[in-house]
Amino acid sequence: MSAARGQTVSVPPSGARAVLGACAWPVLLAAAVWLGLFYNLGAIPLFDVDEGAFGEATREMLVRGDYVSTWLNGQPRFDKPILVYWLQAASVRLFGLDEFALRLPSALAAMAWIAAIHTFTRHVVDRDTARAAAFIAATSAGVVVIGRGAIADALLNLFLALALFGVYRELVDPRPRWRRRAFFWIALGVLTKGPVALLVPAAASLLAFGLQRRMAAWWRAVRDPAGWLILLAVAGPWYALEYAARGDAFLAGFVMRHNVERFLVPLQGHAGSPFFYVPALLLLMLPYTGLLLAALPGIRRLRATPLDTLLWCWFLFVFGFFTLAGTKLPHYLLYGATPLFILMARERHALRSRVAALWPALVLAAAVAALPFVLRLAAPGARNAYAREALGRTDMFGPAWHVQAIALLACVVLLVLWPGRPATGGPWPRLVAAALACSYAIGGLLLPAAAELQQGPVKRAALLARQAGWPVRSWRIDVPSFSIYRGAVTPATSAPRPGDVILTRSDALDGLPSPVRVLYREGGVLLVRVER
Repeated sequence: MSAARGQTVSVPPSGARAVLGACAWPVLLAAAVWLGLFYNLGAIPLFDVDEGAFGEATREMLVRGDYVSTWLNGQPRFDKPILVYWLQAASVRLFGLDEFALRLPSALAAMAWIAAIHTFTRHVVDRDTARAAAFIAATSAGVVVIGRGAIADALLNLFLALALFGVYRELVDPRPRWRRRAFFWIALGVLTKGPVALLVPAAASLLAFGLQRRMAAWWRAVRDPAGWLILLAVAGPWYALEYAARGDAFLAGFVMRHNVERFLVPLQGHAGSPFFYVPALLLLMLPYTGLLLAALPGIRRLRATPLDTLLWCWFLFVFGFFTLAGTKLPHYLLYGATPLFILMARERHALRSRVAALWPALVLAAAVAALPFVLRLAAPGARNAYAREALGRTDMFGPAWHVQAIALLACVVLLVLWPGRPATGGPWPRLVAAALACSYAIGGLLLPAAAELQQGPVKRAALLARQAGWPVRSWRIDVPSFSIYRGAVTPATSAPRPGDVILTRSDALDGLPSPVRVLYREGGVLLVRVER
């Protein structure tokens, strides 16, 4: 297929280089997926609050045998629909209750998301751009982080991508099968995270069809009765069963609080300025921030082709909608990341300067290598007692960690400085190598260190409580992963009583009735017994 207007076209290699390239790219993609999604997947503790909440709700689902409603520490949980819990429960049944089993559905969903990007881009652009788009997706910081998380976002992004790829096919070649496939993927998205899975494809397609002067075709597609029957048949039964079980509490908790109210006001302190998603975008796209900046001027070709129109409308709607939303979290922007991966892949040869291409990778590698020293300087000045104790731990940064961090930084520096004639693809091959190094820096060094710093004490406290058989209540701390590792519900208490074993933080210790006996203390996490 001919390249879209404005796309940079490279001269394909020939002879031995072509054979070598054909063999190298599958290996590179496999390495990117393994490093980005599966390496160390089960080796680090679950992060609170999100991973802990999803994991504990899945554990309680299995204990209760209730596969319709979700519970968290004995209380109804209305945050998300059911699909991701079903997948996590199936994984736990197969592999046992641990970090690997809880995270595996997300990693597999992210891998399928990458495969979908590759398949679609190969069909509508070309093979080399498809490989580049898949590689960018597999090694971008945002995908590496959510693809390893026991949460719903990788699964939702898979369904959003598949739905909007179907929308594109409907835009260029209207057929019932395209729109009905899109409805099917939307239905699975609605079963994963709710109305946002319908809103993003509907709004992005409305904008794209409008700009392409195809509004009659859009209206015909959205009124397809068979499509709506598919959506209702796939997503409707669980919503009906949940409403039958919970009634108005489901409407108030899921529909109003976690959807309507989440848009109108900041929930759980997740506020942000109107410019919140500008730095978030630059960070989520690491180490491709330079390539992103080179691709953004392509918005001037918004109406050049149906592909340009849909990709830009998709990204711009997500960026604009969540900028207006009251609750702001960086990973929301990933709902519009798929089109950016494809747009950046098309512009991969636009960067001619090694420095322009590789400075984000250099910054990321340097930040990881500097992390122990930054924490050592920051800890003594922290005013909060919990932060001071947590940041003051440096035991996770052993000699092997430092050697690896310095080696990765040295590799990226060499890629920037190593002399050589410009390659046919400019600095793109060097950026590929730097991206693999950055994937390892995130999955192999940064996330394990952060997990040990924040979650290691929680896990060890839970294992101690489990071994001792203590009934534990929590006090001014929200760490649902504690219940997973303890294997029991940990209810919160507002009035600790004598004899209670309490899980708390060092900055909440003064609020407990005295005297208390400390049973465990590490990194600002405490188990104490209120003395009689």
